[in-house]
Amino acid sequence: MTVALQSSIKASAGKVAVFMGGTSAEREISLQSGRAVLEALLARGINAVAVDVDENIVETLLKENFDHVFIVLHGRGGEDGTIQGFLEILGLPYTGSGVMASAIAMDKLRTKQIWRASGLPTPVYSVLNSENDCAQALQDVGLPMIVKPVLEGSSIGMSKVEHESELIDAWQKAKQCGGIVIAEEWVTGKEYTAAILGNRVLPMIRLQTTHKFYDFKAKYESNDTQYICPCGLTNEDESLLAELMKKAFDAVGAEGWGRVDFIIDEEGLPWLIEVNTVPGMTSHSLVPMAAQNAGISFEELVVDILDNVVTKANLNEVVV
Repeated sequence: MTVALQSSIKASAGKVAVFMGGTSAEREISLQSGRAVLEALLARGINAVAVDVDENIVETLLKENFDHVFIVLHGRGGEDGTIQGFLEILGLPYTGSGVMASAIAMDKLRTKQIWRASGLPTPVYSVLNSENDCAQALQDVGLPMIVKPVLEGSSIGMSKVEHESELIDAWQKAKQCGGIVIAEEWVTGKEYTAAILGNRVLPMIRLQTTHKFYDFKAKYESNDTQYICPCGLTNEDESLLAELMKKAFDAVGAEGWGRVDFIIDEEGLPWLIEVNTVPGMTSHSLVPMAAQNAGISFEELVVDILDNVVTKANLNEVVV
């Protein structure tokens, strides 16, 4: 990023609220991400202010004259279209995807339905509205399977089910998170993630864990989780997969930045798992890791994400 461009962003960004924290199950991770983003913006001379989103958020925004919002809220209330709709009403430009895309991407079931309707590959699934649906899921999905709440992130409430006797407990665990629960076909293979910045798909990362799957502990607590980037795919394969990941991202209407998680099975076929519209943003998170491999520093990444919304807001003002 040139000095001139950085100065331009600094001048046009104005006062930036960094939304973090919130009330979801991912609050602590959001606070970590938010602090990292705040430090990066301040280091680049941008007038950024930390805002821990709570029940007083309306008063906070009315009291402060913010020009833009950098959303680093993970999970419900921040990544599901709720805060996006609130900011739309206030006329405050914000980073990342809009209301519709945020709501869809947060909902794993709706995302899968759209992907299937678009002819994009995603594992077979079955909806578990009650314990009675578990027997049908065994027929439709088979074992092993993964049971997950559709409205949680960071693998919260998810369980790998290898034996029929484990299914009811897995359903109950997921149901405690609220919302719909799905059972999804277990895909044996290698896990990957593709970070997206604007229209660019960054170098992919392969995730390797000793856990049954890339669960909350593997993501945030384990010391033996491996992040492999370059991921080991050929340039041709990675290029083809990048096209698929962008299609998956675009299918739900996502924009600005985000991440698409997928698995490549033992036959070399890719399977789309989910879209993250506000991924983790600590210095050790996956999107910053992919950006670093592409030669983009953490500070540059943060400013690029902000610049996307600043530019878009300025263009909208010109059109109006």
